[in-house]
Amino acid sequence: MTLSPSFSRRLAVTGMSCAGCVAAVENALRSAPGVATADVNFAERTAQVSGDVPLATLIQAVRDAGYDASELRDAAAEAERDAAEQAHYRRLIHNTIAAGALAAPLMIAEMAGWLPALATATGQVFWVGVGLLTLAVMMYSGTHFFAGAWKQFRHHNANMDTLIALGTGSAWLYSMLVALFPTSVPSLAQHAYFEAAVMIIALINLGSALETRARGKASAAIQRLLGLQPKTARLVEGDQERDVPIEILQPGALIRVRPGEKIPVDGEIVSGQSTVDESMLTGEPLPVTKQAGDPVTGGALNKAGTFLFRATRVGEDTVLAHIVASVRQAQNSKPPIGRLADRVASVFVPSVLIVAVLTALAWFNFGPEPRAGYMLVTTLTVLIIACPCALGLATPISIMVGVGKAAEHGILIRDGEALQRAGQLTTVVLDKTGTVTTGRPTVTAVVAAADFSEDELFALTVGLEAGSEHPLAQAILDAARERSLVIPAVERFEAIAGHGAQGRVNGRAVLAGQRRWLEGQGIDTTVLQVEAERLAAQGQTPIFVAVDGQAAGLVAVADPLKPDSAAAIARLRQLGLNVALLTGDHAATAQAIAAQAGIERVYAEVLPTDKASVIAELQARGEIVGMVGDGINDAPALARADVGLAMGTGTDIAIESAGITLVRGSLHGIADAIALSRAAMRNIRQNLFGAFIYNTLGIPLAAGVLYPAIGLLLNPMLAGAAMALSSFTVVSNANRLRGFRPPNLSGGNPR
Repeated sequence: MTLSPSFSRRLAVTGMSCAGCVAAVENALRSAPGVATADVNFAERTAQVSGDVPLATLIQAVRDAGYDASELRDAAAEAERDAAEQAHYRRLIHNTIAAGALAAPLMIAEMAGWLPALATATGQVFWVGVGLLTLAVMMYSGTHFFAGAWKQFRHHNANMDTLIALGTGSAWLYSMLVALFPTSVPSLAQHAYFEAAVMIIALINLGSALETRARGKASAAIQRLLGLQPKTARLVEGDQERDVPIEILQPGALIRVRPGEKIPVDGEIVSGQSTVDESMLTGEPLPVTKQAGDPVTGGALNKAGTFLFRATRVGEDTVLAHIVASVRQAQNSKPPIGRLADRVASVFVPSVLIVAVLTALAWFNFGPEPRAGYMLVTTLTVLIIACPCALGLATPISIMVGVGKAAEHGILIRDGEALQRAGQLTTVVLDKTGTVTTGRPTVTAVVAAADFSEDELFALTVGLEAGSEHPLAQAILDAARERSLVIPAVERFEAIAGHGAQGRVNGRAVLAGQRRWLEGQGIDTTVLQVEAERLAAQGQTPIFVAVDGQAAGLVAVADPLKPDSAAAIARLRQLGLNVALLTGDHAATAQAIAAQAGIERVYAEVLPTDKASVIAELQARGEIVGMVGDGINDAPALARADVGLAMGTGTDIAIESAGITLVRGSLHGIADAIALSRAAMRNIRQNLFGAFIYNTLGIPLAAGVLYPAIGLLLNPMLAGAAMALSSFTVVSNANRLRGFRPPNLSGGNPR
C-alpha cells in the first residue's frame, strides 16, 4: 500500500489565543501568492499549507498578521515544538501560582473585613501599595495577554488577548485611580478591584494550562505512531553487522531483525522466518507469519524469529511515514460543521467589544448608584466571560482525537469532510473481487464443448491469458503452473476492458470473456448456457471461451468470500445501512456471492465505465452513498461516491480516489469507520452546543439582564473561572473519544 499526500508544508503557529485567530492566520496564508489551500488547526496550533510557495513567504504572511510561524519538517522540529509546549505549560502553572498567591489572601482579607477603607490616609497608602504589587504580578503572570493584545491592535485585529487585557487593565486602572483620588468618585463607588483583576489572570492561566495538558493527550495517536519507528537499524555489510541510525539507510540495504525488535523501514524478507505484529499499523490483532519473499512494514514488531530483509522504502517513503502524514493532514482539515464554527468565531470578538461598549453605556446612563462601579463590573464581566476559545476548540480537538483513533484501528481518513460524511451514509456499495472476496481466485472447473477436449481447451485459454494482467487470468496461469503445463505463446493479444481478451494461440483465433461480449462478436454460446448457469449458481465465475469463431467451452473460476465478510456486512445492516454489491461479474455468480455474504441488492455485469453511473443513480434517489473498492476500475466510482472507501490491499489509484483507506483490507473497517464517524460528530455537536450555550447565556447574564428582575449580577471572578473551565471542558469531552471501541456484532456500544 502506498499513500501519497499532496505536496504541502506544515507550520507551527505561535501567538494564537482563540478561534478568532484562526481566520486571521488562514486569510493571511491564503492571500500569499502561490498558496492553493491553507488550514489552521487551533487545537494543535499548526497550519497545513499546500502550493508552490517559498517557506519565507509563508512565515512573513503569518508575521504580517500578528503571529509567528516555523516549519515542522522532521522529527527534530516536532520534538522542539513539543519541548516548547511543555515549557509553555510550566510557565502557565508558574503564572497561576504567582497570581493566585496575591489574589487569594486579598480576597480572604477583604471578605473578613481586615482591610482599611480607601477614604482614610492609611487606607490610601495601603491600596496604592497593593495596586503597585498587583501591577507587578499582572506583568509577570499576564504579560502575554497584554503583549498579544497590543500586537493585534497594531495589526488592526482583536482576539481573546484583547478581551482579557481590556477587562483586567480597566479594572486595575479604575482601582488605581480610586486609590490615588478616592474623593473623586461617590462614596458608594470607592472600591478597588485589584484582587478581581489578578484572580482573573490566575484562573485564565490555570484554564490554559489544563487545556494545554489535555491537548497533549489528544495528539497521543500521532505520538504513538511516531514512536513505532526505532532510532537505529542493524545493517549487514558482508560479514559485518553494525547498528546505524535509520536516517542513513538507503533502498537495497540488508537489515537484520531479531526477536522483540521493531522493523526499521519497509522491505522484503531475503532469508529467515518469523511472526510479525502489525496491529498498530493495521488494527489487526493477530500476528502475521512472514517468510522469504514476503513484504514487511517499518514500525511493525517482530515477535518470534529472526530474519534478514532488504530495504525497499526508507525515510518519508515508508508506509508508516505516509500514514503519519495522512493522519496529520486529516487532523488539520475541517469538516463543514467546523467551517461554520470558524466563521462565527471570526466575528465573535468584535461583536463582544460592541456588546461591552453598549453594556457600559447602559449602566452609566440608566444604572443605579454607584453607576461607575456597576458599569465597571458588568463591562469587565462581559469581556472576561465572552471567550471564543471553546468555540474554536470544539471541532478540531474532536477531529484530532477521532482521526487518531481511526488510525489505531487501521482506518486512514483523508480529511474532516470524509469523517463527517461517513456517519451520514445511508447506502454502502461494495465491489466484489478483492473487497467482499479474497481477490485470489482459483480455477475450479474446465468444461469443454463437444468438439474440444478439456486439455486442449485449457491449453488455448492459458496461452491467451498469459498476456493478461486480470486477476482471473492470473488464476488460470497459477492453475497451469500447478499442472506443469507448457504455456503456448500468444500473438496479436488484445485486452478489452470489462469484456475479455482475444489473440492467436497455436495459429488459432481465441476469445475468452463474458458471454455478452462473445455473442456481440457473432458467437453462439447457447450450448454452454445451462452449464454456465449451474456453475454461476454455485458462486463460480464462468469464463466463456471461443476458438475460431465457435463456442469451445468454459473455464470456471471461484473467488471465495473473505472469512469476515458476512459478519462485517451484518454489522453494516445493524447500523441501519443498505448494502449493495456492484460487479462486472456474471449475474448468477454475483447473486450467489451476495447470498453467501447476506447482501440483497446486486448490480451485476456492470462495465467499469458504468460503475460511477450506478453510484450517481443511487444519489439521484436521495441516497448518501459510500463506495468500497480496491481496483483501478473502481476509481471513478470511489471518486463519484459521497465517501469513497479503498481497501488498503488495493491499487494506489483506488486509494488516491478515496476519502478513507482501510489498511487491513477487512470490511469490518467500514463499520468501524462509520461508528467512529458518528461518535466523533456526536462529540463535535456536544462541544459546539456547549460552547454556543455558554456564550449565549453567559454574555447577557454578565451584562446584567437579570439585575432589574432579581438583583443578580455575575461576579467577574466567576466569569473568569467559567471561561477557563469552558475550554477545558471541551477538550476533556473530546478526549472521551480516546476510549472509543467499535460496536460489537450484537449492536452493543461500550461507550
